[in-house]
Amino acid sequence: MAKINFQNVHTMIGADATMHGPVELQEGIIIYGKVLGDVTTQGPVRIAKGASVVGNISGSDIQVGGQVTGNVTAEGLVVLGEKSIMKGDIIYKKLLIEDGAQFEGKCNLASSN
Repeated sequence: MAKINFQNVHTMIGADATMHGPVELQEGIIIYGKVLGDVTTQGPVRIAKGASVVGNISGSDIQVGGQVTGNVTAEGLVVLGEKSIMKGDIIYKKLLIEDGAQFEGKCNLASSN
């Protein structure tokens, strides 16, 4: 999987947790459990293998290893890992879809304003 800088990650949702959102943050987040609702942050977002988000995700960089049902908007890089399942549209500046990733939706390059 491509490298995304996760140094500014201050929040983690554990594998046994289910959060009902929306989740709004300033820094990054790593999700190992389940989030039902939107995730919005100025930092990076990582959805680990086995994790899921049902809602829209917005962040600086987004790495999907699990399952996302919703739209993804990144100011930088979006990575769909080899075991990821993504159902929704992606807005990105850089996009990497690894071999084996499942993706159903549209991709749009973010405007550079």
